[in-house]
Amino acid sequence: MRWQGMAGIAAGLVLVAAVGCTGGGDNDAARTDAPTSARATTEDPSRAPTPTSTPTPTAASPVSIPGLIAREHRGSDLRLGDVLDRTGTYTRYAVTYEANGLTISGIMNIPEGKGPFPALVLAHGYIDPAVYTSGRGLAREQDLLARNGYVVLHSDYRNHARSDDDPDNDVNLRLGYTEDVIGAVMALRSSGRPEIDDERIGLLGRSMGGGVVYNTLVVAPGLVDAAVVFAPVSSRPAENIDRFQRSDGDPVVAQIEAKHGTPKENPTFWKEVSPITYVDRVTEPLLIHHGTADASCPIAWSRQTTAAFEAADKDVELRVYEGEGHTFAPRWPDSMDMTMDFFERHLR
Repeated sequence: MRWQGMAGIAAGLVLVAAVGCTGGGDNDAARTDAPTSARATTEDPSRAPTPTSTPTPTAASPVSIPGLIAREHRGSDLRLGDVLDRTGTYTRYAVTYEANGLTISGIMNIPEGKGPFPALVLAHGYIDPAVYTSGRGLAREQDLLARNGYVVLHSDYRNHARSDDDPDNDVNLRLGYTEDVIGAVMALRSSGRPEIDDERIGLLGRSMGGGVVYNTLVVAPGLVDAAVVFAPVSSRPAENIDRFQRSDGDPVVAQIEAKHGTPKENPTFWKEVSPITYVDRVTEPLLIHHGTADASCPIAWSRQTTAAFEAADKDVELRVYEGEGHTFAPRWPDSMDMTMDFFERHLR
C-alpha cells in the first residue's frame, strides 16, 4: 500500500540524523571508466545485535525519529525552471518543490522518449553549504541513471543553494534533510507530470545522504519501493558527531550538547535520533555498498547497520568491495550495474 503520510503532532520545526563524512562527501571528479578487478562479496555479519523493541512514539520530542514519525509530512508544487543541459538521452532542469513549508531547490534529469519513467530521489553527501552549488554531488549517478531511463530528482536540501534557510538545522542534527527527501518523493508523486511513473520511485543516498535514506525508511515505510546507499555514515548520530565534528573542534557540538545533552546525560534522546533503533518499521529492500578501504566512513558502520536489519528480519544486502575507498573509483561501474539491477527488480 502506498504511503499516504502520517497525521500527528507537529510541535515546532522537526529538524538529520547523520552528520556527514566531512572530507569525504561526493566526488564529482571520480573516474567512471576505471578497470575492475576484485569481485564484490555479499556480507554476512557474524555479530548481529539483539533485536530491539521499538519505543512507542508518544509525547515525542520534535527533534527525534518518533517526532518525524508523528509529523504530517507534505511535499508538493514541483516546478521545472531553466534548462541547464540537453543531451541525446535526457534534459537537465533546475527545479524547486515544497517540503513542509520550505521551498527546496535541486535539479531533475528527464529522459528523452515516451514515458512514464521510474523515478529516483538522490540524497547527496556532506558538502559545506557555503560552497555548495545546486545539483552538486552524485554527478556520475545523476548522468548514468538518466541515460538508463530514470527520472532523477537530486535534492539540494534546506540551507543549500537556492533552498530556504532553516537556522536550527545543525543544532537539531540536520533532521530537516529527512523532511526534504520525504517531501521530494511526495512532490514527484503529486506532480501529475506524464514523464513520471508515480508508482515506481526509489531512493539513492551517499555518505551523509545514506543516513538521510536510513531515516526516511524508518520514518515513512511504504513511501518508496526500494533504496540504495553508498559508503553511508553510521546509523547512530553520536558516532558521526564524534568522528567528524568533535574531532574537528566544531563549535556546533557544544551547542548540540547544551540543547540536547550528551549521550551519557540524555541517552534517551540519542537513542531516539538513531534510525537503527527503529529498523523494525522498514518495509522496503535496502542495498548497501561499502569499500573496505573507506577511511572516512568505516565499513564497520555498515556491518553494524546490516546486522540490525537482519536481526529484525528485513530485506537488506551489504556488498563489500575489497580495497575500495570512500568515493568509489575502480569499482564504481560494477556497483552501479548492481544498483540498476536492484532497482530493475524492485521498481515494477
